[in-house]
Amino acid sequence: MSKRCFAASTGLLAAIAALGLAGQARAVEFTYTGDVSLVINTLDPVVLPADPTGTTITVNGDGGAGHITALAIPASPFAVDSFLLPVTDPGVFPIAGIQQTGHNAAGNFAESGGVLGGTMAIEGVSKVCLYGDCGTSANISNLSVPLSVVGAGGSVQVVGAVNLTVIGAPWTTATAAIGSITQMGARSPASSTGAPSGVVTLVTPVFISTNIGAFSVVPAFAFLNLHLVEQAPEPGALAAYGSAIATLVAIGFSRRKKS
Repeated sequence: MSKRCFAASTGLLAAIAALGLAGQARAVEFTYTGDVSLVINTLDPVVLPADPTGTTITVNGDGGAGHITALAIPASPFAVDSFLLPVTDPGVFPIAGIQQTGHNAAGNFAESGGVLGGTMAIEGVSKVCLYGDCGTSANISNLSVPLSVVGAGGSVQVVGAVNLTVIGAPWTTATAAIGSITQMGARSPASSTGAPSGVVTLVTPVFISTNIGAFSVVPAFAFLNLHLVEQAPEPGALAAYGSAIATLVAIGFSRRKKS
């Protein structure tokens, strides 16, 4: 191999290595589908669907794909505005419906002790409509349940015709509990990997108490469900890799002709 060919191929290999290192150094971003769902007592879930248009989540920071050890979610891709959920179960009377407005704050999650967890507040209000459907004349009163502590921790109180306390907690892929009632997230190499089509579910308990006897304690849980879809490499990176590989092939062909 001539010195010229050796220098050229060495330079190209160094360039490819540099490109590889650059790719490892940047945060790995994914597009995604999913939702945040809030389940109050035995009622059907209130869902904040994802609208990931133009947004990405960052998985494992600079570490690339693999088992998820870190996750960053921007604010507001999970949102709903004045969603109405009718409630017809006579067992939860006088609740007749729920009207939900809200969105997520930015979230950051990290692994500790084999469990992925962190904070992501849900900004908004769940209006629990009593004695009649939300928005109708039969609806004579309601409870406005603030959600800012959900997924973030802390407590918030509302004092009025009905006194209300909401206690939140961070998200986890482990087990969340309110008394003896438990719900689980999903955390396993097979189901929560930072790779295309990976999925992860986090859960957070929401403790709601009121001064209404039948609803003195209202257990609730919120779930964050994500399905990851890795972004395609940037066109510039693809072109650089393609050019480097093509040049190496040309050098190899040139060497074969000279041998």
